[in-house]
Amino acid sequence: MTDINSPQFPESVEEGSVATWHKQPGDAIARDELIVDIETDKTVLEVLATADGVMGDIVKNEGDIVLSGELIGRMDAGATAAPKAAAAAAPAAADSNSDDEAFVNPAARKMAEENGLNPQSVPGTGKGGRITKEDVVNFLKNKPAAAPVAASAPVAAPAPVALGAREEKRVPMTRLRATIAKRLLAAQHETAMLTTFNEVNMKPLMELRKQYKDQFEKTHNGTRLGFMGFFVKAATEALKRFPAVNASIDGNDMVYHGFYDVGVAVSTPKGLVVPVLRDTDRMTIAEVEQGIKDYAVSAQGGKLGIEDMTGGTFTITNGGVFGSMMSTPILNPPQTAILGMHKTYERPMAVNGEVVILPMMYLALSYDHRMIDGKDAVQFLVTIKELIEDPARMLLNV
Repeated sequence: MTDINSPQFPESVEEGSVATWHKQPGDAIARDELIVDIETDKTVLEVLATADGVMGDIVKNEGDIVLSGELIGRMDAGATAAPKAAAAAAPAAADSNSDDEAFVNPAARKMAEENGLNPQSVPGTGKGGRITKEDVVNFLKNKPAAAPVAASAPVAAPAPVALGAREEKRVPMTRLRATIAKRLLAAQHETAMLTTFNEVNMKPLMELRKQYKDQFEKTHNGTRLGFMGFFVKAATEALKRFPAVNASIDGNDMVYHGFYDVGVAVSTPKGLVVPVLRDTDRMTIAEVEQGIKDYAVSAQGGKLGIEDMTGGTFTITNGGVFGSMMSTPILNPPQTAILGMHKTYERPMAVNGEVVILPMMYLALSYDHRMIDGKDAVQFLVTIKELIEDPARMLLNV
């Protein structure tokens, strides 16, 4: 038997938990095939098979806590799986509700219930039609209008609910969600957080994007021109002018960073993650846009590595994609500031003594007042506003 161990965790990760077993005892395993997912407080790590063989004993069940390099299961390398009776599987999938339950991976069932889905409505791609966590993730990502229903299978009528009945469901937090909650509370309790607001006229940027988006996409091999690339570059230029915003507090020391690693908050089915764009001062707008796209795809598929989400010096979060008009973003410690973008609305504005309808966006900068004075915070936000309202300034560095 060959041991299956949990991955070696980075120094910043003390432990993890078994999220999903993709192989059960007796299943055939191919080299480099996914065996089990290990969830940490930052990401999901995959354990792949090192050789062909057959799955043996499972030592750590789903939900169990594991340490770095700990034994979690065994496999018989080089062995061949015994043939299974195909005839038994067909009637089981067709006429037994209890058998249907067995074809849903526990982690897949949990994710489906958290998102209000019937696990049986998700097409299964696992062995023998088993529904895995990846099937649920792909189902949520694609958001089909309706799950396919077998023509021969009658649809069961919903069970009657007693009038006045009030249901509730208790679901334990995932490790990632619990870590997010802990960090958000720490940010509020351990920092002197304050938020300043401003508004930005998006018309110049929208016109620029409309003029060049098709040419931009052709020139940069399909990379689309969005607004985030401009905001990342504008924030980077503002960070150069106000070093305290690109700093962190370590005990009684103030650490000023001589590089610009901007984190961009990305929403996933499991919670908010913040992958980091490295050295944004050296990146073009096209590289920023492509980097954000790549991170978003990886985040939805649970493929972000821990190294992708550590070491940022500043964060940008865009609640506008969900329709938020204004919010106060919470700091991402040990960073000292975070920029919040919001939805663009057309509003009447006074311009040169006349009322003009303009597309306006509210910007919010939350900052740690222990490190950043109000004057610097306001001027930092005004700098971003000026650069967005006149994008040519970013090219001319004025």
